Amino acid sequence: MLLTSIDPLLQEAERQFGQLAAIAGRDQAMPMDGLRRHDDLLLRFDIPGVDPDSIEVSVDRGVLSVSATREEEHGEDERLFVQERPMGSFTRRVYLPEHLDTEHVEAAYDNGVLTLRIPTVETAKPRTVEIRTGEQAKAING
Repeated sequence: MLLTSIDPLLQEAERQFGQLAAIAGRDQAMPMDGLRRHDDLLLRFDIPGVDPDSIEVSVDRGVLSVSATREEEHGEDERLFVQERPMGSFTRRVYLPEHLDTEHVEAAYDNGVLTLRIPTVETAKPRTVEIRTGEQAKAING
């Protein structure tokens, strides 16, 4: 027997992120982890050495965009002989499932990690269904 998640938000996020990874490959300049919690989705982007003032986060029609700039200046008497760390401007786009409340995205940057918290909309949250008995049950049956 195959066990799969019945969480539609998680299924859609896995599908979207899987397609994005397959098409674009891994984004080395801004790697991301995604974590589904009960009432929200957490996205964490590794962007060390970035000035927090250069980070921009926006959501437009279900697409989350994260942009940042990493710059390094060298002195007149310094000569670069190897550069493995990517420099310049970077943008990462993530297609968000419709079950997320994109009006209430929160962002924090600490120790080189940008964390975004995106809450789920109320209608997507699990709820308990009341079971009617007696006269109330008859009303459902007509």
